Amino acid sequence: MAVSEQSRSTSSRPQIDLHLRAEHRARSTNEMLALLRAEAPEFYSRTEIVGQWLWIQFPDRQPKEVTAQLAQLGFHWNNARQAWQHPCGKLTAGSPGDPREKYGTRCPADYQPA
Repeated sequence: MAVSEQSRSTSSRPQIDLHLRAEHRARSTNEMLALLRAEAPEFYSRTEIVGQWLWIQFPDRQPKEVTAQLAQLGFHWNNARQAWQHPCGKLTAGSPGDPREKYGTRCPADYQPA
């Protein structure tokens, strides 16, 4: 009985192409901004640039379809910061403080790659 319940719960989740997700996670900040602007403008408008990472926050919990789309684009959920984060090819071990204090934040329209 537990197996069939588990099968139903996992089958109801949207599927994620892990190979494509890995490709997206390796993209640069500029490449990801262009992808979001073209393919996910609803996320682009919420994007905040912190250092070279992209962060997206929502006031409320999002439906499974939205979280699956963010995951497919290479974002991961950071529970401590309550934000969807994308490393833009710059994986780090983490930061004890708030990266927004160290790097500041910018909106995509202000971003000029170095």
